[in-house]
Amino acid sequence: MKNFSFCNPVKLIMGKGMIASLKEEIPTDKKIMITFGGGSVKKNGVYEQVKEALSGHQTIEFWGIEPNPAIETLRQAIELGKKEKVDFLLAVGGGSVIDGTKLIAAGLKYEGDAWDLVLKGASYDCVPLGTVLTLPATGSEMNNGAVISRKETKEKYAFYSNYPVFSILDPEVTFSLPAHQVACGLADTFVHVMEQYLTKCGQSRIMDRWAEGILQTLIEIAPKIKENQMDYDLMADFMMSATMGLNGFIAMGVEQDWATHMIGHELTALHGITHGETLAMVLPGTMDVLREQKGDKILQFGTRVMGINSGIRDARITEIIRKTEEFFRSLGLRTRLSEAGVTMETIDEIERRFNERNVHFGEDGLVDGATARKILLRVFE
Repeated sequence: MKNFSFCNPVKLIMGKGMIASLKEEIPTDKKIMITFGGGSVKKNGVYEQVKEALSGHQTIEFWGIEPNPAIETLRQAIELGKKEKVDFLLAVGGGSVIDGTKLIAAGLKYEGDAWDLVLKGASYDCVPLGTVLTLPATGSEMNNGAVISRKETKEKYAFYSNYPVFSILDPEVTFSLPAHQVACGLADTFVHVMEQYLTKCGQSRIMDRWAEGILQTLIEIAPKIKENQMDYDLMADFMMSATMGLNGFIAMGVEQDWATHMIGHELTALHGITHGETLAMVLPGTMDVLREQKGDKILQFGTRVMGINSGIRDARITEIIRKTEEFFRSLGLRTRLSEAGVTMETIDEIERRFNERNVHFGEDGLVDGATARKILLRVFE
């Protein structure tokens, strides 16, 4: 196990009816800007619960943070927040709303264009932020990361800021989510764990077992959620899997990959494909192209999570990759680029971007432009 320093300060508030605790978590002398997405919270009762809980607080609202939050929208929120002298933010939504609000929190303390902060990669001088999670997927409710897009240039980059002060998770708010969003959230969570797990063997028994436990849980609950999305305990396990999958708990002292995410971000930026679905497309290709380097861990994953433990090495690896893709397809997701209208021109552009930035992703830095191209070609059709 590698040396590490770990601290996650987020207060996690979990359970039915816990949105009401907002009134106790935010001081009454704070002026709050509540950020939202497209309006689904007005259909599922979340908006009313939030407003009732904050009836004794001074609040303003900002609506319209889109999936893959765009700097063009977030600039408007920052402008409003500065004008209204906001000193607390509450993100009510899924990972995109929370991600976007993290940049708003930094932008409110910055005099220049917030895109500068995105290009810099981080800013920790921020207005405090709390969250009410409505869509499990990204783990943004319990980490300090975000991903911000720029529509005009079709770019998408990671950004880091302060952790939320608290996050409220009520599984009942997930009951009315569209099935496709749930499927993408399950895939997103699965690949988050794989990015931290599918590297090298022997780094940490405890990290491996924690990661494998989340993966096994996702595989077990996914078909049951498809049958009954209003099962409280299933959705609670889904929420906690997403949160625990990317809050640092399974990353302590181990190497990480993230190449699949970096390629997936480009597919979203260029084609607008939902993030979770891009990961379902790319991960099997990453596993296949890097099977030599990742082979031992793929076999461990196959034995412990997929129950595949017989056959010659190369055939077993091939079957494990096939079963991984089959899992994504069982969620109703596309796993081939051609199914989503991705063209060879897109592959050329992603290779060009990787080469231009001179990136080397993955735990061994092996995923450059040429390797990204191989991965994309492997899952093209």
